[in-house]
Amino acid sequence: MNPVYTPLRELSRGVRSGEVSPVELAETFLERLETHGPSLNALVTLTRERAMKQAKRAEEEIKEGKIRGPLHGIPWGGKDLLATAGIPTTWGAAPFRDQVFESDATVVAKLDDAGAVLSAKLAMIELAGGMGYRQPNASFTGPCATPWSPGHWSGGSSSGSGAAVGAGLVPFAVGSETWGSILSPANNCGVAGLRPTYGRVSRRGAMALSWTLDKLGPLCLTADGCGMVLEAIAGHDPGDRSTSKRLYRYVLKRDGLRVAVPKGATEGVVEPVKRNFDNAMRVVEGFADVEEIEWPEFPYEAVTRTILNAEAAAAFDEFTERGLARGLTAPECRYGPYARTAVLAVDYLKALRLRERMARIAEDVMAGYDAVAAPSRATTVPRIDEEFRKSTPGTARDTMGALGNGAGLPAVSVPNGFDDEGLPTGIQFMGRAYGENRVLSVAVEYQCRTGWHRVHPERFTP
Repeated sequence: MNPVYTPLRELSRGVRSGEVSPVELAETFLERLETHGPSLNALVTLTRERAMKQAKRAEEEIKEGKIRGPLHGIPWGGKDLLATAGIPTTWGAAPFRDQVFESDATVVAKLDDAGAVLSAKLAMIELAGGMGYRQPNASFTGPCATPWSPGHWSGGSSSGSGAAVGAGLVPFAVGSETWGSILSPANNCGVAGLRPTYGRVSRRGAMALSWTLDKLGPLCLTADGCGMVLEAIAGHDPGDRSTSKRLYRYVLKRDGLRVAVPKGATEGVVEPVKRNFDNAMRVVEGFADVEEIEWPEFPYEAVTRTILNAEAAAAFDEFTERGLARGLTAPECRYGPYARTAVLAVDYLKALRLRERMARIAEDVMAGYDAVAAPSRATTVPRIDEEFRKSTPGTARDTMGALGNGAGLPAVSVPNGFDDEGLPTGIQFMGRAYGENRVLSVAVEYQCRTGWHRVHPERFTP
């Protein structure tokens, strides 16, 4: 078995059957990370010593028949905002490049318990983009490229997580999303990315940007892999009071799927993205009932952006007061923190109250549907050397992103084709709170009927 670009479920079977060993897997992916990670600016720290120790332990346990689960012996990479004991956790920012924590984040500990092998800390946009970055070069490790083109961006802020999975450097990775930071790199790198329901996964030990918006989730080759990883990392954590006590088990719904498409879903979307979305929906119509819905007029973007800006200002209050922003990479990130401190308390409180109405809107409009489908991004993958926010900050329309993150709803992005330059595009499926299995059911069935997830960049294919 060649493990590179092997879907997680198949790789797991190979490990448990003895067809491939955890030590061999670790050596293969560590070599790929070391060889290709720097060329993409996707790698921060190679955790070789920890990986080999975990891989040897997994190999011994599996030989003894002590199987911990489907991720046992599988290498993975973590976005570098996840604390790892004794290993630097840089938050993608030069002022924190030597920061070391004494204990692992809960997600890291859960994956350790599942027998997964931590192989790398992966690049990210500095401070998860909370300082208002406007272009890809906003990380002390440099702008991260999509595996499909060295001249185009991998997306942010989980940039290294998307690029590493897309380049076959790790079988799966964990990223974070406050607004778009999992779905964007999944789209740009041609992989699957799952944003879980707010509170589904513990954030203890992860850098806080926005306490009521931050979410941790997996990036994998397939939506099915995302479900496998989510089952391992989900669950209540006394160390994170926002976590839900609802148990999660990955189970697919096979029949009676219903999918909604928002009216005007492709308005303002560039032609290649629209073409691929329309083609994807024809596939979805082959296995699900599809109907049009309409989002009521509401200041979705303004509500979510106000909450994000206010909470980011509070999270990095001391950092800003000490003038440490001057050590950040992107010029706009050096003054962005000061603008966020200008958010009025009355506006923040008003946004919190409006968020309750926004959540009710989502619940009412999406009732009866397993998922709402839309393009993952309105544009094609941007160039790595150009500003990607061309519009005036705060005015761009992104109803799905604002509503989904503001109301804490799950969504998964999967590849659905390529543009005229050979760069990937994606389709997202968003669901009601705690409806991960429903959106995954739609995404998995779509991927069973298409082959976009089996197309990989030639540059990184063995």
